Amino acid sequence: MKKYFPTFRDYFIIGLSSAIQAISLRIFFVPANLASGGVSGIAQLINHFTDLPIGLMVLLGNLPLFALGWRYLGGKNFAFRTAFAILTYSLLTDLVLKLPIFGANGAATQLINDLQGDIFLNSLYGAIVSGIGYGLVYRARGTSGGSDILARILNHWRGVSMTQSYLMVDTAVILAAGFVFGWKEALYAMITLYVSGIVSETVLEGGGTVRTAMIVTSNISEISERIMEDLERGVTVLDGTGAYTGNSRPVLYCVVSHAEVATLKSIVHEIDPEAFMVIGVAHEALGEGFKPLKGR
Repeated sequence: MKKYFPTFRDYFIIGLSSAIQAISLRIFFVPANLASGGVSGIAQLINHFTDLPIGLMVLLGNLPLFALGWRYLGGKNFAFRTAFAILTYSLLTDLVLKLPIFGANGAATQLINDLQGDIFLNSLYGAIVSGIGYGLVYRARGTSGGSDILARILNHWRGVSMTQSYLMVDTAVILAAGFVFGWKEALYAMITLYVSGIVSETVLEGGGTVRTAMIVTSNISEISERIMEDLERGVTVLDGTGAYTGNSRPVLYCVVSHAEVATLKSIVHEIDPEAFMVIGVAHEALGEGFKPLKGR
């Protein structure tokens, strides 16, 4: 049982993320006419003209993409997780309307009524809630289908980068939504797309952004000792060579928290005011002194 627990956990998280995305779509996006890209956005446009169920349109839209993109989905397990995410999201998008919270006096219906006409709050809350859903499905090593699959197909078929692929697909859907729902709604859909991406990255990678520092100095030992004593952070000495002089110049490398950057600068300036230092941003640090290094 212990062997299969990670797999069960992943599928549970995917199911939860599908429910979150479906509720976000029904409470915030559909009532405000916000089509923020992907197959879901196309399904909203079709629903606007035909009244066909959005969930069914999402499923039908994903089926050919999934068939075409099977070979690009990163292995059998990854593909199965993506298929499960598509299926549960499609079903829940229509089934959540049967829940009591969407009844005449339900909490979801009340919230929809309260937010009616406030496109800003709908786009903001919709982006946050859906971003949480996207981040969870990525943490469970799957994708939500739609744009993810099409982006991978374009990347392998035409060599288009993943970032450009997402931009092309979602921009096309948002432009179409502009003609159907209005350009104000399309502009807010762009904001929604951007904010949900930030939220999903935060959920996926955590909020523990750290800083990396590379220091070129003549006082290697003294600065290293102060960093290890004052900040209790490890320091690595890298071999470097000055391109102009050709001389050997060791480089110190260390990782600190955001709050420790000012102390690090003070230490370096105090010991060697002529030092050269570069501060970079890292999304995550795993290991001693930071978060434990795990498989996920």
